[in-house]
Amino acid sequence: MSSAFPSLRTRPTLPAGGVSRATSVYLRSSSNAPVHSSVTSLNSLFNQANLNSPRPPEDEDCKGLVCRSFVPCIAVHVADDTNELAREKGFADFKGMLRPYGESIQGRITIRDSQGISTTHDDYGVRFVSLADVADSGEKWESGTSRAINGSSEKAASDGSGVFQGGSVEEVEKLVNLHMERAEELNETSLPSDGDTPASNQSFYMLYLRRILSALPLSPHETFSHPVACVIAISSRNANPIDSLRNLYNSGNHLPLPDYLSTDYLRYYVLVHDEDRDDIKKSVGRFHFQSGGYIVEMKLMKSTQLFDQMKKHFGLHCHLLRLRSGGASVISDDDAVVVPKTQWISAAEELHEIRSRDYDDEQPAACLPDSDAAGIQTMVREMTQVSVIPFMERCIATWNDQVASRRRGISGRFISMSKRYFSTSSSRNSTSSSSNYDALHQSYPPSSPEAQMRKLADYAFMVRDWRLAHSVYELLRTDFNNDKAWKYHAGAQEMAAISLILTGTGLTSKVRADTIAPMLDLSCYSYLSRCSATYHALRCLLVAVELLRIRGGGAADEAATWAIRARDMNAQGTIGHALITERVGACYTIREGIGSGAWGARKRKAAMWKMLAAGEWLEVSKLAQSRRCLDAALPVYEGSRFMHVHGFMQHLKQQAGYTPLLADLQDGRRRRGGEDSDEEGVEIQSETLHAGLKRKSLIVGREVEREVENEAESGLDRFVDS
Repeated sequence: MSSAFPSLRTRPTLPAGGVSRATSVYLRSSSNAPVHSSVTSLNSLFNQANLNSPRPPEDEDCKGLVCRSFVPCIAVHVADDTNELAREKGFADFKGMLRPYGESIQGRITIRDSQGISTTHDDYGVRFVSLADVADSGEKWESGTSRAINGSSEKAASDGSGVFQGGSVEEVEKLVNLHMERAEELNETSLPSDGDTPASNQSFYMLYLRRILSALPLSPHETFSHPVACVIAISSRNANPIDSLRNLYNSGNHLPLPDYLSTDYLRYYVLVHDEDRDDIKKSVGRFHFQSGGYIVEMKLMKSTQLFDQMKKHFGLHCHLLRLRSGGASVISDDDAVVVPKTQWISAAEELHEIRSRDYDDEQPAACLPDSDAAGIQTMVREMTQVSVIPFMERCIATWNDQVASRRRGISGRFISMSKRYFSTSSSRNSTSSSSNYDALHQSYPPSSPEAQMRKLADYAFMVRDWRLAHSVYELLRTDFNNDKAWKYHAGAQEMAAISLILTGTGLTSKVRADTIAPMLDLSCYSYLSRCSATYHALRCLLVAVELLRIRGGGAADEAATWAIRARDMNAQGTIGHALITERVGACYTIREGIGSGAWGARKRKAAMWKMLAAGEWLEVSKLAQSRRCLDAALPVYEGSRFMHVHGFMQHLKQQAGYTPLLADLQDGRRRRGGEDSDEEGVEIQSETLHAGLKRKSLIVGREVEREVENEAESGLDRFVDS
């Protein structure tokens, strides 16, 4: 068996030479951490945390949303018997059973950055994808042109087969439009608010942004969707476990993956034990069966022995997952728990799920026994903390020491300057002959220094080492510009700006104007003009808008400016255009004024963009959204003396069917309650009386207000009775 598989202790995924002694002191060695393969390891892994304890609801934290969208991608390549066990439990395959538990890992994940400083994160996650889907998706190149422009998803068949890939703005528009229509049909007054405070329901803009960032398309210019690890799993039902592992390993290497995708990822081996059909402590036996006229004798190994043999040959990157196979669980079972809903799915997949539910209304919620859910959560956490994160840390340290350090040195800078200033005129118009960039396929080989540095920066970004990621993106910007790799150049500009904002350093107006603004501008220009990648340009601007918006102050004004840029880009449809218009008003709303007069606030600008959004919602027949925008804009413009503004607002109110009688009545009752409380606690203040001062009686004023409110209530009652 050792000859069939390479030993993982040699780390074939890392460049030759290993890690230097100067950097190895900060690295965790997975050999020192014991691997627990049973549910009894929960206490040590979760720090006395309960697996079934509910996590706090996720609010509209835009920074957290961005961090959770760029996470490691783990491929799944399993045997047919393992998928059959998952289908008996009510899932499409083994990947579908793991995916909900990888999006939000229970407990805290500890990560060490390039400086050896440990940080803990309680919102970390991973993405599980099928290795076969990775081979069928992505950008395929034929004669230098892309067959899947802008990451548009594959069209799935009516039975659900096919690859659901993100990156299609049109499908995101269809999904949000469908949710809006159903929300208005159910109850238009319960539409979520798009304000700055967290709401119980998710706003439509946050749904739009989440689907833009979900299921990032496989592309050569970034490695966020490239697999970091691969889960190779077999079950105890397998009659030939050794041969199955060998076949899975070989078939995974021979899949038609894109040439720009490196196969030097971590292999993680899982043995799924069937608790109901097999006894984990059964003794070794023999059985005979007849095949082709010959009597074949096969030895049955118990699962513990097979797992020990797997650990002996594959190292510590193994896990024994114990599951029950008693059919699909239902919510009425005593020990059943509901499987969490998958949040980070593409718009195409969610549309397919909605159509399936409409066709079959009696689809039960996916459930698992409590022991199975605990076992899967333990496996996902153990794999992430013990195997995946240390593997990424070692790769980062090795590439930073062997590749990036040479680029930062004098020789690396001299080579870069020679390519830029001392090349001939003919080579300036085309890619340099000494460049590793393949202009025909528009990609770098996975083993090239440029591809490894891009992978280094993306790994650092996924482990949230923003400073290291920004420094590497800065180096890559010049290299990609010299090689005229425009999509790589646009991606480096995009991530350099985003990582700089995420570093947490003070963003002065000079830094925003001289550093961040040129990066975003060049990124959008390269995406749109040179690559026709509208999805990536829209993603770049929307992420930058949200990260600048939460900074407040002058950064919020610049966030509104970039939101207007995204709105005028016409990369989205009518729904996205209206959502971004409304978001411009939200960017101005977050700007706080100074002093008692709130000088510097952008209330009127925010109200103007809310009115424009109300008009756009009317054009697409979304009356509830239009009324919600009018509710935010009316208090600002009610006292305005501009007749054209009043005329425009009256037109919007008439078209949207705006009826504020109930809202005014509630406000009157609240005012009356406040006045009653003021009358109970009377505060006497002394003041200097002047001869010419004319004062009105407060008692008379309050009586007049109460008479007006009584008339309004009686008028409302007559209106309702009629």
